[in-house]
Amino acid sequence: MSTTPRLPSAIPGQEQNFASVTAHAPDMIARFFDLYAEFWQRGIVGAEIKEMTRLRNARITDCGY
Repeated sequence: MSTTPRLPSAIPGQEQNFASVTAHAPDMIARFFDLYAEFWQRGIVGAEIKEMTRLRNARITDCGY
């Protein structure tokens, strides 16, 4: 899995990264972060388990983030 975005930056002069690529759709990314915050702040599964799962997934997929 690559950490290099397949889309160009939406911000002139900036390299491709998560923030500069998602700037193409600011409304969508705002809703994504609302959902992301809801996932991490609420729910039945505790924060420790969520974090362990996130780290294991990053290791398995060789995630650069």
